[in-house]
Amino acid sequence: MASTPTPAPRHVGILVLDDDASGQGALRQILDSEGWRVRIVPDMKLLLAELRSGEWSLVIANVAMTGLDSPLFFTLRELSSVPPEEGARLRVLYLVPEMTGSQYLGPLEFARLPYVVRPFHLHDFLEKVSDLLVEIKAIEAPLRQVRHEFDQARKKKSQSGRSNAMFASRDSFSYTDEELAEYERQESEASKARRNRPGLTWATRAHGKKRSNEVRK
Repeated sequence: MASTPTPAPRHVGILVLDDDASGQGALRQILDSEGWRVRIVPDMKLLLAELRSGEWSLVIANVAMTGLDSPLFFTLRELSSVPPEEGARLRVLYLVPEMTGSQYLGPLEFARLPYVVRPFHLHDFLEKVSDLLVEIKAIEAPLRQVRHEFDQARKKKSQSGRSNAMFASRDSFSYTDEELAEYERQESEASKARRNRPGLTWATRAHGKKRSNEVRK
């Protein structure tokens, strides 16, 4: 009996709406490290033009640019509300500005729309992104890698006055360019391992959590 051919994996495309130059670079670097195709657009017209192509799995949108009552906001909300069982192909993650973002939090939470507030920890950001991609079956498993050894060896104290950093780290730590490069290398190795092992076992997670607590102490 002929075996059923395995469907080709869906290509992951991420569309970013953001007009913050430093934020754009950080987002591209982190998302590129996972092997995803990333396109950054600085205005809403370009975003709408790209959405018509149907090539994108996730939109990461600066909510300060979309607003909460614009045609684009309602379009994104409608496109991302399609249930997975009905063939959903797109999800949206909103970026909330650090200084002026309080006005957006209530409405986003009330509407149960996923968001992240700048600055945010890059591991948490990637996990939230991957959860949305798993929801629409763009990837097989969420990113859940224990990184206590990397954190212990590579973390350092944040420089004073660096309040506009794109990513905030736990316990007031930040990553240098060299550390991000090392992170990308480890993520590349982890991606290869995930093809053979979709997720970590409960025991592995528990051990990693214990080690992580020991590092913080």
